[in-house]
Amino acid sequence: MSKLYRWLVRLFTAAVLLAGLTVTAVYVLASRSVPDYDATYHIAGLSGPVEIVRDTANVPHIFARTDADVFFGLGFAHAQDRLWQMILMRRTVQGSLSEVFGRRTLQIDDLLRRLDLYGAAQDSVAAQDDWTRAALDAYSAGVNAWLAEVNSRALGRGAPEFFLFSNEMAPWQPADSIALVKLLALQLGPHARREILRARVSLALPKERVRDILPDAPGTGRAALPDYAALFPGMVTRQYAQNFPQDPLSPLRDWGLGSASNVFAAAPARAATGGTLLANDPHLELTAPAIWYLARIELASGGVIGGTIPGIPAVLSGRSAQLGWGITSAYMDDSDIFIEKLNPKNPQEVLTPSGYKPLETRGSIIRIKDEPPVTVTLRWSGNGPILPGSHFNLGAVTPEGHVAALAHTIYDRTDTTMTAAMHLMRAGSVEEGLKAGELFIGPAQNLALADQKNIALQLIGRMPERDAAQQSYGRLPVPAWREENLWQGTLPYSANPRFLNPDSGIVGNTNNKTVERPFPLHVSFDWGDTQRIERLSHLMQSREVHTRESFIEAQLDTVSFTARALLPLVGQDLWFTGQPAPRGTAEHRRQRALDLLANWNGEMNEHMPEPVLYAAWMRALQERLVKDELGPLTAEFTRLQPLFIERVFRDMDGASAWCDIVQSSPRETCKDMASLALDDALIWIGENTGGSLESLRWGDLHQARHDHTVLGGVPVLRWFMNVRQSSSGGDNTLMRAATAGTRDAPFANVHGAGYRGVYDFADPDSSVFIIATGQSGHPLSRFYDNLGDLWRRGEYIPMSLDPALARAGNVGITVLTPAGAQRQNTERTQAGMN
Repeated sequence: MSKLYRWLVRLFTAAVLLAGLTVTAVYVLASRSVPDYDATYHIAGLSGPVEIVRDTANVPHIFARTDADVFFGLGFAHAQDRLWQMILMRRTVQGSLSEVFGRRTLQIDDLLRRLDLYGAAQDSVAAQDDWTRAALDAYSAGVNAWLAEVNSRALGRGAPEFFLFSNEMAPWQPADSIALVKLLALQLGPHARREILRARVSLALPKERVRDILPDAPGTGRAALPDYAALFPGMVTRQYAQNFPQDPLSPLRDWGLGSASNVFAAAPARAATGGTLLANDPHLELTAPAIWYLARIELASGGVIGGTIPGIPAVLSGRSAQLGWGITSAYMDDSDIFIEKLNPKNPQEVLTPSGYKPLETRGSIIRIKDEPPVTVTLRWSGNGPILPGSHFNLGAVTPEGHVAALAHTIYDRTDTTMTAAMHLMRAGSVEEGLKAGELFIGPAQNLALADQKNIALQLIGRMPERDAAQQSYGRLPVPAWREENLWQGTLPYSANPRFLNPDSGIVGNTNNKTVERPFPLHVSFDWGDTQRIERLSHLMQSREVHTRESFIEAQLDTVSFTARALLPLVGQDLWFTGQPAPRGTAEHRRQRALDLLANWNGEMNEHMPEPVLYAAWMRALQERLVKDELGPLTAEFTRLQPLFIERVFRDMDGASAWCDIVQSSPRETCKDMASLALDDALIWIGENTGGSLESLRWGDLHQARHDHTVLGGVPVLRWFMNVRQSSSGGDNTLMRAATAGTRDAPFANVHGAGYRGVYDFADPDSSVFIIATGQSGHPLSRFYDNLGDLWRRGEYIPMSLDPALARAGNVGITVLTPAGAQRQNTERTQAGMN
């Protein structure tokens, strides 16, 4: 027995030692890809030395004698810190994820191959001006220089993920950067998916009820839409629909998580210090690391600092010494779904206004890890790529004998969006910034500008020119064989809305409706916000003059205008009614919940119980209202639709009909629905939280989920890769923290301001910014999530162009020096840049 015991001890000890050695080996290998920021590299392809000074927050400040070398340094720094992110985004837009992840991503690759965004990017390289092409060449050379260093020095493959997945990667090239901009355009543009959803709802409901659940943004004028079935006689509701996989690797997520951002600026007359102010916080999906990366580059025209996206050599939101700029998604209707009628005698032809014409067809091979490759046939009509019914639920709205094509402005093969972004960094005034915007194609954005004296808000991006007789006003898929439905090109830049130095002294946008113009100059019928703008307007008007601090306060505001508006409406017949109930009863719990909400100011604070009660009640209420009418389509409306609830409880155009349960004999009232939904909410809270209502914390249910795209769901590894934080805010607060809407974690914070910046031109170097995680994409780096706590607490770091401040307390200075003979293309690059 003692002998057996000794052997068991030996085996256990050996297993522990083996496990320890394995963990140590993994750590050593993974840690080799943590960059040494205090290093000197001798690199061919430079005209002179490049200095990358990383300040105390690991923000690189890049200095060189020429602009080409500066962009080389930016590419080098991006690749050092975010190589995995860059390669993953490139694989996504190329449709080559399956080479790494296998069949899991085949449908994603299938869609991206059909869209051919990468092909459009390749064609667009030649459309950039000489300076931009040279910058793209230099940036690509910088990325590739780091790849060469990784390979020559065995620096852990460049990122720890490459130990788990294929590290096969082609050199970076200019088309890759342009393609990432097009990928963003695809992610930010909701209109095509809204068209399909509207068509599906139209097939299930009468048009007056469609107007309830998918209402127009408030404002005068409304287009009277036809029933979708009327556009295609004989069309009936179909259950063919297959949802696009909600994989973290998919660039297309739930339509309810569309982009959302805030930007606002004050003229000198509205600023306490007499200088302009500008604040911007673009909202995207929360990830670890954040999609944003802070950087400063010193160009010949002056220093530029702000938020970049690794892979794109431009500061997308930031400032120079003379000009600040910020962006929000414009929600311009820049895409349409066209239903193409196939020739019954030849399915490779579609009907056009001038007869049947052949589709453009070519094959594309998708390589799949550990499986034989798959060949997909890509087809294009004159309107855009043909998409199968399995994408975007198109099968549910495509009649037999027809196919669907997607038209989008980003297919422009002479897209100069990259040139516009690069010119903006060199603009020295609002006037020059507005001029740069003319070259912008997509994604459509609201560009806010502020120089020392002026402010402006300009919609940038090409707007499709539609016929005034278009059958659905761009809001439903339409027959492509009717001339009046087709695009007639794009409108001139002068047609885009512009607000320059308004009398109010304030410009701002929260993705809200900006203009009321008749179709086809309408810009859009679907906007990204109807709620946050009310709160922003109140905060901007509540002060005669503003300061940097008041702009920060507005950016971090967590008061829900929506809660303040809906609760009195929904609960008006429930508050202060009924007899007192004994403790411990359901009636007492209901009364206590109503008391808490009656005395609540609408602040979605992470430490308070009221946001939990409000969010759970509204979620339960909306589900009760729509479930019997929409059936399976209920899954498309898992987040609160404030205008819908308001229409129902105000009985606008008979919308209170939603309160009646169709399957029941009695006629239920909206008061009945409100009461039943409150009970539903309290039951859900009891089952999922426990304890008293007063002990609830919104932050416990509303954790910010910065999850690693690939490893965030892997046991053990997720504890190292994911960043989770208790957070305030909600779907409709200025500090937007959009909820997941899923069954398992409906109130998790998954979408918000990954970047925040406030620029003060009374004292530019007092400007501040922050990102949601950290600069590094390496979980073993101390800069992986070091900015996360600051972001959660609403704090910022300095945004200074002062070189001395960057050098003070720096965490490392990387020096790149020329080595060997210059490559032939170096002379061409330098000639283009100078």
